[in-house]
Amino acid sequence: MKRRTFLKSASGIATGLAINSLSGCEQSLSRQQDMVAGLPRRVLGRTGEKVSVVGFPGLALTHYDQDRCNAGLLDAFERGVNYYDVAPAYGKDGDCEKKMGIGLEAVNIKRSSIFLACKTKMRDKDGARSELERSLKRLKTDYFDLYQMHHLRTPDEVKEALGPGGAIETFLQAKKEGKVKYLGFSAHTTRGALDVMNGFRFDTAMFPINFVEMFIMGFGEPVLELAQKQGVGVIAIKPMSKGPWPKGAEQTRKWWYRATESQDEADLAMRFTLSKKNVASGIPPSFLDLLDKAIEAGRSYRPIKEEETMKLQVMAKDCTSLFRREEERVARGDFSHSPIYADSPHECCGGACV
Repeated sequence: MKRRTFLKSASGIATGLAINSLSGCEQSLSRQQDMVAGLPRRVLGRTGEKVSVVGFPGLALTHYDQDRCNAGLLDAFERGVNYYDVAPAYGKDGDCEKKMGIGLEAVNIKRSSIFLACKTKMRDKDGARSELERSLKRLKTDYFDLYQMHHLRTPDEVKEALGPGGAIETFLQAKKEGKVKYLGFSAHTTRGALDVMNGFRFDTAMFPINFVEMFIMGFGEPVLELAQKQGVGVIAIKPMSKGPWPKGAEQTRKWWYRATESQDEADLAMRFTLSKKNVASGIPPSFLDLLDKAIEAGRSYRPIKEEETMKLQVMAKDCTSLFRREEERVARGDFSHSPIYADSPHECCGGACV
């Protein structure tokens, strides 16, 4: 998109987003049911559960040794984080699940004190059951507060997961058995999210809710609208993303996308996301130092102001969408799984991203 075209379209979108954010201020404040260690907690949709507005990114554990992981898990908890996110696809051979299970046990965090969420990329009943049981063992628990279908993208994936013999059968049976309390999904395309939400009434939706994506193409708005209608709690991913690294730019962090690195930028990015209706929590990029910035942003949260939204618009004009290519691929009916970002944990063996 040419710069002039971008500015014209972004200006219109930004104005609308600013108004929408401001109109949701009172609702945003009312969702801060309590504060723990200075960090707000919000009710997660119709579950009634209160979760911290910043979630612990389990994928971050792939970067550190066990002692550092233990310290990071405890530090986040002591600063008010109670929502912990992880998945079997995080790290080689379930590295992050294993580290989180060992770490939570080692630092004596009571299981009842946290909201533990896990996922499966298996779309069939038997595959999902196998991953569920393995994840429970790795996390050293007998139940998950939230279990999710991981990284849905295409209509075919949704159809398989919700169809006869699909993963949903395992989800429902596990709920009867008391092994999972609530059911959710994560998706990286609008089509994937809307299809699965229209196919089954989930408790939660995990989706990219980010200032760059919304300013560039309104990405996330349709999902938020349906979530509000259904009473679905939204868990935002990529709230601090600034999109792919520009060509020729120095990659200051070995990761597949840029993040808001300064505290001021992190404050604005998280404020933008958390001002959206039905958003209960945001998962920061998978590094403990960026989790620190997200927690500070959560502690200083207040509904975003129009002038702050405009400031983010200016920041976004030098960014590109992280999800446009995947979104367009699915929209045109190309349901292949060829890599879009070769260095993304989605595409690399033994890893995935929330």
